[in-house]
Amino acid sequence: MSQPSVSNSPDLPRIKPLNASLDSEIAHAIDTKTKPPGSLGRVEALAAQIARVQQTLAPVMHTCSLTIFAADHGIAKAGVSAFPQEVSRQMVMNFLAGGAAANVFANIQGIDVRVVDAGLAGDPLSHDNLISHCIAPGTASFLDGPAMTRDQLSKCLAHGVELGNSAAGEAVAFGEMGIANTSSAAMLAHKLTGEPVRHFIGRGTGVDDDGLARKLQILTTASERTSNELSAAEVMAEYGGFEINMMAGAMLGAAATGRLVLVDGTIATAAAMAAVHLKPAVRDYLIFSHASGDAGHNAMIAALEVRPLLDLDLRLGEGTGALLAWPLLKCAAAMLCDMASFDSAGVSGKT
Repeated sequence: MSQPSVSNSPDLPRIKPLNASLDSEIAHAIDTKTKPPGSLGRVEALAAQIARVQQTLAPVMHTCSLTIFAADHGIAKAGVSAFPQEVSRQMVMNFLAGGAAANVFANIQGIDVRVVDAGLAGDPLSHDNLISHCIAPGTASFLDGPAMTRDQLSKCLAHGVELGNSAAGEAVAFGEMGIANTSSAAMLAHKLTGEPVRHFIGRGTGVDDDGLARKLQILTTASERTSNELSAAEVMAEYGGFEINMMAGAMLGAAATGRLVLVDGTIATAAAMAAVHLKPAVRDYLIFSHASGDAGHNAMIAALEVRPLLDLDLRLGEGTGALLAWPLLKCAAAMLCDMASFDSAGVSGKT
């Protein structure tokens, strides 16, 4: 993956590089559990990552929270989505009423959900449980110019960092809502990696073949508007969404406070790519939850060279994949803390 310059980036929190001093002890603790070495597969690698982040052989992984960021996109007016823009607002009200898939998955696990208006179109929404950080009523269309100003980007990141800092739990999950945000995510991935934009275009909310061809044509035109030598911050201002950039800030904020971040699907992965370009140290705090059924997301995963935990053909967003992956973190930490060793159980090891 190419590395655009991070010059002129907004002020961002310091993320502590992970200390490898416990790595040999972590590996020994996992390998001497009552099982053949490696027999718990990727659960063992996950346990090691958790222990490394928390710098302990007895990590705690009891609680998680979900923050959903919502905003609208000016590029929607170009016809890149199968759904009208007002669906963004309607789905926010559905989140607040507890009726979305993310709510159902969170509720069954006792996970708190916060909903953030990062920049919905129309009059400001008013609800007691809505966090209002509305940067503007939707971004500008990046077909004609920058999606947002540098000042708006700085506000997105600052609000995101604060929300990441304040999110509850040893791990945090982030979701999103915003009609046309797969187009923004595709442009971020394209400009951050330097790979062709067509690699990152999927059907999003379900566009047909004609819609997919139109989406590619529109995004190709938008790409030609700017240089391929933009800094990460410039890419985020030119093509990002308020909710995507705020989520990137939240990932940085959570990592800066030593928490693991469960990365969801296409939009969250684009936010993670941006966060990694801004602060490479954040990468070790990220857990990629699932491989989407969306071609654009699969290309992002390949560009990041990561292997997500689940493959369930999900393409909803909202943080649903992150919530489904959360129990794996709990099990991995419990394995390291509670599973007997050969010595403690009096079980003979390998001869």
